[in-house]
Amino acid sequence: MSSVSEDRLPAVTVPTITADARRTMLRTDDGVRIEALYEPSEQGSGGCAIVVAHGFTGSLGRPAVRRVARTFARRAAVVTFSFRGHGGSGGRSTVGDREVLDLAAAVSWARSLGHERVVTVGFSMGGSVVLRHAATHRGHTEARTDAVAAVSAPARWYYRGTAPMRRLHWLVTRPAGRLVGRYGFGTRIHHREWDPVPMSPVESVPFIAPTPLLIVHGDRDPYFPLDHPRMLAAAGPADLWLEPGMGHAENAADEGLLSRLADWLVHT
Repeated sequence: MSSVSEDRLPAVTVPTITADARRTMLRTDDGVRIEALYEPSEQGSGGCAIVVAHGFTGSLGRPAVRRVARTFARRAAVVTFSFRGHGGSGGRSTVGDREVLDLAAAVSWARSLGHERVVTVGFSMGGSVVLRHAATHRGHTEARTDAVAAVSAPARWYYRGTAPMRRLHWLVTRPAGRLVGRYGFGTRIHHREWDPVPMSPVESVPFIAPTPLLIVHGDRDPYFPLDHPRMLAAAGPADLWLEPGMGHAENAADEGLLSRLADWLVHT
């Protein structure tokens, strides 16, 4: 659910921030191989690690994701990864369902590298994933998150109230749409419907506390109107930032917002 302008960009070679960056292939609990990149903080080793969950049709190599990683690396170590069916990862996208296992693998990897504090931030589809991950993995020693921020996330499933979301549903649910996803956007989408339907983002929020939660949303988001972030924030203890003039997801997050996000994640 990255913005259309970002979706049309081709995948790029991932530039490393320092010579100490590490690439790996993680394996999820259901056996899917996930590409991941670790970049240490510009402030030195140790401390906090921020795990970034991109939007639908994104990947760790997308320009907007690289910009997010560069900004966050000024304050903390950063782990970026590509969800299943995206980029160089295996499997097929389930559009927010099994992707919780991809995020759990990335969080566990960050902890294995020596970070006692690991936090998560997700954009659009990734925002729904970080919420569900925080709710379902709160008691897991290695895969838990210490703080979570969801940017441009949906509150509920099957939303078709905007033209971009109607186009996205066509992409996901129709055979012709999935062909466009594969060859137009480089995203391999699973043909099976959810069974069972996973817990929705708004249903997940009450299970996140006492983990700190931040909801961020632009007032010009073309995908999800403001009732989505307000529903999420009202469902449990959460900070809510409504950003004037902001559009959708990582492509719309400017340097100032990303810097504030990093500060919140590192210091909350």
